[in-house]
Amino acid sequence: MPERTLRDLIADRRVHLFDGAMGTMLYAKGVFINVCYDELNLKAPDLVQEIHQAYVKAGAEILETNTFGANPVKLGHYGLVEETYAINRRAAELARAAAGTRALVAGAIGPLGIRLEPFGETSRVEAFELFKTQAQGLLEGGVHGFVLETFSDLDEIHEALRAVRAISDLPVFAQMTIQEDGATAYGHDPESLARALDEYGADVIGLNCSVGPQGMLEAIERMARVTSRPLSAQPNAGLPRQVGDRKIYMASPEYTGEYAKRLVEAGARFVGGCCGTTPEHIKTVAAYVQSVSPRQIIAVSTEPVVAPTGVEPVPLGERSRWGKKLAAGAFLTTVEIVPPRGVDPGAMLAGARLLHDAGVDAINVPDGPRAQSRMGALMSALLIEREVGIETVIHYCCRDRNLLSMLSDLLGAAAHRLRNLLIVTGDPPKMGPYPEATGVFDIDSIGLTNLVHRLNHGLDPGNNPIGAPTAFVIGVGVNPAAVDPDRELRRFAWKVDAGAEFAMTQPVFDPEQLERFLARAEGFRIPVIAGIWPLVSLRNAEFLANEVPGVSVPAEVIGRMRRAQERGKEAALAEGVAIAREMLQRIRPMVQGAQVSAPFGRVPVALEVFA
Repeated sequence: MPERTLRDLIADRRVHLFDGAMGTMLYAKGVFINVCYDELNLKAPDLVQEIHQAYVKAGAEILETNTFGANPVKLGHYGLVEETYAINRRAAELARAAAGTRALVAGAIGPLGIRLEPFGETSRVEAFELFKTQAQGLLEGGVHGFVLETFSDLDEIHEALRAVRAISDLPVFAQMTIQEDGATAYGHDPESLARALDEYGADVIGLNCSVGPQGMLEAIERMARVTSRPLSAQPNAGLPRQVGDRKIYMASPEYTGEYAKRLVEAGARFVGGCCGTTPEHIKTVAAYVQSVSPRQIIAVSTEPVVAPTGVEPVPLGERSRWGKKLAAGAFLTTVEIVPPRGVDPGAMLAGARLLHDAGVDAINVPDGPRAQSRMGALMSALLIEREVGIETVIHYCCRDRNLLSMLSDLLGAAAHRLRNLLIVTGDPPKMGPYPEATGVFDIDSIGLTNLVHRLNHGLDPGNNPIGAPTAFVIGVGVNPAAVDPDRELRRFAWKVDAGAEFAMTQPVFDPEQLERFLARAEGFRIPVIAGIWPLVSLRNAEFLANEVPGVSVPAEVIGRMRRAQERGKEAALAEGVAIAREMLQRIRPMVQGAQVSAPFGRVPVALEVFA
């Protein structure tokens, strides 16, 4: 028996991996759909155990028993009511044998397939007894916990949970299923599901089946904001498509893996797959989430934060020169300089002096961009402000620090009078040169914005007074070119609700795209500083277009750089600067500032854009 328990996994605040579909794999191995798949635990145990073993090999830490439909009602359709206990017990034994010491086993319990009162003839008491019969077999077979999955009716899952609790104190995962509109078949939205399952006392709550990864992502985000329970997410491999007489799930392992990472970033701590997923999907999910840690979701309250008696928050215009211009509606200029890879800040400071002399308002200091190790943003900013006398806008990311470390950093930064922050979640370590490193992601950029807003009101995350308030100017990132603009808009709105006072965009190469995004955000807009990136070559343009997450470079811009590159290196650089100038001119009426990147540290190139 593994030394770990399922309760250990729930308590350790790390990401853990479920397996994928059993039915999909059985069908792929030639089992006809008119067969009772649960009975295979008795009739074809080697086949069931083989599939379990494939998931363990793929990296699954939790195996679900092959018992989704092994309740007396569904087994009754095959004349197998009397075999309910034996089927469930044997299923647990097979999974335990396959798991060995490498995985844990959760007894899978699905809905009865009939409606409960008041929508059907089955009473809640009857449902309780039916679920109890199934759970008893799983418990005797040696499961480490239970997973109630694919339920649409809150009353039904409540009875299933009560039935399990009546015979066992093992952990219980409670997972509902939603439709494409984000609600259950009974009309419950994600927030209602989370609150109800939380109230029922499930150890982990979540979603599985029905929709693909993208549809589940929004629902998990919404659930995370109303519960502190650990969350689980097991989406299908996309929505099925009819191909001949079969329904085929089309989502690739890579697509599923990418969305698993995003589900973790949204708050899920347990991820896996449902219909259409295979060991290959789970293996890829494991690779995508191995460097991402679950983050604590700090709920954004709609109630205003009230400072303690005697504490007066510092007005925006008095916090910094940047804040003063922001409050006055003046146009702001900033240039990004990346901190050095080593200990010598000479080149960084030389560039900062050029920008100070040119009259730029501030220097943007990124925090480990593209998950690369560089001098810390806070220390780099402190050097720049003390040695050069120009303000900085410090990128502060959630990837590398836990909540306590962030709080310590921010209090220290406030004491050193570092005032301007751009709060970002951070690129995952997997994309950098140290893929074995792990991200922390204790909280995300929304939660950290909320935390800093509270510090500005003299309160720590626990609502305890800290004495004098901090005086940070709070900025956040926003990406008008996001692949999922609806999700980006929702997150932008949450950041504003959390206390953001300005936003900076990713590099803009398509003014119309920015204009459309800002028009949709009009109801909750804060001042926006647009990112501008002067391209230096065709290769630079292609790299941004294909390898930098969140950046969209239109084909027209690539074409212009390609034609310029044919005339030589200097022509390409001149064309890149010309494009950046055009972008600045076209977007200036839409925004309150421009943040120009110094490509490869070339500060004079950035200054040419402002010329």
